[in-house]
Order: sequence, then C-alpha cells, then structure tokens
Amino acid sequence: MVAMWIIGGTLIYLAIKKEMEPSLLLPMGFGAILVNLPFSGAVSQMIDGVLEQGPIDTLFNAGIANELFPLLLFVGIGAMIDFTPLLTNPKLLLFGAAAQFGIFFTLSLATLLGFDLKDAACIGVIGAADGPTSIFVANYYETKYIGPIIVAAYSYMALVPIVQPPVIKLITTKKERLIRMPYHNKAVSKTTKILFPIIITMVAGLFAPRSVALVGFLMFGNLIRECGVLRSLSESAQKELANLITLLLGLSIATKMQAGAFLNWGTIMIMGLGLIAFVFDTVGGVFFAKFLNLFSKTKINPMIGAAGISAFPMSSRVVHKMGLKEDPTNHLLMHAVGVNVSGQIASVIAGGLILSLIMK
Repeated sequence: MVAMWIIGGTLIYLAIKKEMEPSLLLPMGFGAILVNLPFSGAVSQMIDGVLEQGPIDTLFNAGIANELFPLLLFVGIGAMIDFTPLLTNPKLLLFGAAAQFGIFFTLSLATLLGFDLKDAACIGVIGAADGPTSIFVANYYETKYIGPIIVAAYSYMALVPIVQPPVIKLITTKKERLIRMPYHNKAVSKTTKILFPIIITMVAGLFAPRSVALVGFLMFGNLIRECGVLRSLSESAQKELANLITLLLGLSIATKMQAGAFLNWGTIMIMGLGLIAFVFDTVGGVFFAKFLNLFSKTKINPMIGAAGISAFPMSSRVVHKMGLKEDPTNHLLMHAVGVNVSGQIASVIAGGLILSLIMK
C-alpha cells in the first residue's frame, strides 16, 4: 500500500509540478491513494459476509466496463480536431498508418515473452498513445492487466515531449532534420469537411467492422464541429464533456490500481513493453518518411512521421519545436498536425483491426 501511495503521489506531482496531462494524472494519482487506504470505503468490501460495492467500483462498472467513458471521450476528441491540414494533403494518412507499426511489433514481442494473445494485443495498443482506445481494447478482452495498461498508455502520452525527441534524433541525420517542406494553403470546402467524417466511418466499417464504435464516435464529434449548426454543442463536447469524462475516467481507473493486483512482475513488464510500443510507433513513422524519400523528388522531413502516433496535439508540437531548433525559419507545424490527426484515425482503426483479428 505504501508503494502505491508513492506511485499516486508521483502522478499527482507530475500533474501539478510538470503539468503532464493534469486532468487525468491528478485524479488517477489521488484515486490510487484512495483505493489503497486500509479498509477503504471507496472500493468494494466484504462486510459481515455481504459484498458492499464501493463508489469507485460503481463508476468503473458504469463507465468503463461497458465502454461508455472511452466512447464519450472520443466525441470530445473528435470535436477538437480540425482535419483541414490532412484534407489539403491526403497522402499524410499513410504516415498515420505507418506509425502503428509499434502496436503489432509489441504484440508479437509480448506473445514471445509469454503473455496470452489477448493480453499481448492490449499491451501492443499502448504504442498508439491513445488512452481511450487502450481502455476500449483492454476492457473488451477483459484482461487482468487493465490497470497497468491504462496507466502506461496515459503516462506515455504525458511523456511525449520527453520520450520522442531523443528517439527522433537517434534515427535521423541533421541534414534530414533541416529538410524544408512547402505548405500549400489549399481551401477546403465546408461540404468536404462534412462528408469526410461520414465517409471515414463508412470505409472503416466496411474494412474493420469492429472499429465502427471507436471511429464512429470520433467522427461524430468531428461532424458536430464541422456542420456549423451545433456550435454550442461542439464547444460543450470539447470542454465540459471531455473534461468531465476525463476526470471520471481517472478516478474509475484507480479501482484497478489496488496494490494486490497492480504490484507484480507483469506490471513491470507491461510498462517496459508499453515504452517499446511507443518508441517503435515513432520509429515506424520516421522510417516510412525516409523510405518515401528514396523515390520522391520533393523530400519529406522524416521528423513529421513521428507525429503519426495518436497523442494529439502534443506530438505535432514536439516535431515543430524540433524543426525550429534546427532551423528557426523552418515551420513544420501544419505538416506535423496533418500527420498527427491521421494518426488519431489510424490508431482507432488499428484497435478495431485487432478486435476483428483476435477472437474474444
């Protein structure tokens, strides 16, 4: 229990002092302390032979066990995303797909290390740096490692500015990091912006039916944003809905952070495998850009490939700052944002593909 208090305190410290995903890490950290107090009334307990359900367990059953919270959060995320940079350069979708390499690499590695195939699939999804997808997949397969998986997924999301830069520098040359990319400010019609979420949902449903719930709620949020007639609902989805669901998610996850189930060798392995998945997703996107440069006359700055993970908009900001550090006049933000939003789509489709390929 003391170890979990320290872990909870560390999460609170990172949320407040370092401002790393505070809306999630703060309730997760406080929840970890709450559920690890002796005879805590926050979690279910046997009292006189009768099981009394704790409020945090009730929250988990009402919001995570039935996948409600992750799906509602996707509505808010979809309402936040502007797909214009992607629509002006649709080939950036390929980078989002390439950046999911770490998911399948880590899935294979986890299986070789002795994890059950379903557990390995849940661990691999950590690499997408997409918390709601990780929760959805882990809950679908009812993995006993759901606590460590969710903690790892959101922790690595928060650590994007720390983890990605050294990885990107390691696999790129200074010459590659200095590549300038012209940005063509093409106009995107309102009709195109409205049709895009509808078409993406239909295509995803046809090719990866299991992804429909994930992609559909994400795209519905974006449709609310772009339709132009639900402005107040769009703002509510981006702010009140997303913030409230994130807060409840953080507290609900804590029920799976009780010391007896959390502190074990499996948790340590999952944290390590999650980091591997995250790193190889970054590597997959960068190497795909380097591969395209072998055949393209107009060179691509391979750093933008790293933004293909789902951590929006943190990853695109990291790439932009790295570009400016190499050359203060080289602005990569719009290219990186285009790749970043494509990674958001690709990560939920990848999660759906896993659900389709691996039977429950």
